[in-house]
Amino acid sequence: MANISRKVEVVSGCSPDAIPEEIVYSQEPVVLKGIVKDWKLVQLAEQSASAAVDYLKSFYNGRPSLINRGHPGINGRYFYTEDMTSLNYDTVKMNVDEALDLVLAAISDPQRPSYYISSNGVDSHFPGFRQENDLTLPRRQVNYSVRPPEVKIWIGPPSVATCHYDALDNIACCVAGTRRFTLFPPSQFENLYFGPLELTPGGQAISLVNFANPDYEKYPRFRLAEAEGRVAELEPGDGIYIPSMWMHHVEGLSAFNILVNYWWDDAPVYTGSAMNVLYHAILSLRDKPEHEKKGWKYLFDHYIFSEPGRAAAHIPEHAQGVLGEMDEIKARKLRAMLLNKLNR
Repeated sequence: MANISRKVEVVSGCSPDAIPEEIVYSQEPVVLKGIVKDWKLVQLAEQSASAAVDYLKSFYNGRPSLINRGHPGINGRYFYTEDMTSLNYDTVKMNVDEALDLVLAAISDPQRPSYYISSNGVDSHFPGFRQENDLTLPRRQVNYSVRPPEVKIWIGPPSVATCHYDALDNIACCVAGTRRFTLFPPSQFENLYFGPLELTPGGQAISLVNFANPDYEKYPRFRLAEAEGRVAELEPGDGIYIPSMWMHHVEGLSAFNILVNYWWDDAPVYTGSAMNVLYHAILSLRDKPEHEKKGWKYLFDHYIFSEPGRAAAHIPEHAQGVLGEMDEIKARKLRAMLLNKLNR
């Protein structure tokens, strides 16, 4: 096992409809002890897995979904095949109630193929569920449009979501079973040995280190990441706040596990995904001469990573253009310009 002993801070007494804003403003992970213990699904899952499944089925609207079917012998670790040319599971389209029955069947017969319902939309497939099982996010008050939160449900047998990062803030709620979260600050990215950007289990690059049996000869810098890591074990009813870009390795430890998570971003809707910047930089910047890349690094620090307004402070406001405060109209013009340049 990864050698990490530092614990994530635990906060008790939080209400699901009154999470203190300072928790998310701290930009540090925090366990929210017992925050959803009164959810109806949490209470039914304490009775039995079948009671939880029956309750979920009562909301299910019949829409099919994409379900993960693990290959034999993966032991719940959704990862790559040995040669890293494909993934060690298949993604199949089926009705969610059928998948729920297959998950239940695997509890009594672990030799059956493993099925995992991952990142399934709650509102899209279980309308009405949130009337009895919900929380209010402590979002910042802003004067521009933001996206509504993405609420997802994850259901399956023992599983490992290999260490990855999300470009969204996250509150993950442990509903059934116990979960172990191992987290690392963004500064440890290089020490976690992330894999390809294109072929990924969940849309994000993942660490190639096997946390259950780290190979320190192959991945020596992982020891540096361990020194900065922290761990949290969640019981049913607990939640955890994971700041955007914090890397996290998630293990479902019980025979039957349910997690409901909330992703959100308080950036303006028009900003789009920062992954587009990374891909474009790989295309247009990575292979430039070293002295040129060094110059661009200074420019990025000045235009992108300095405090807001600094790069254009010496320019009259009417002449600042895209260096000034961004809005929907400027964003559309900038996007059109980029598309035009990329299509040449």
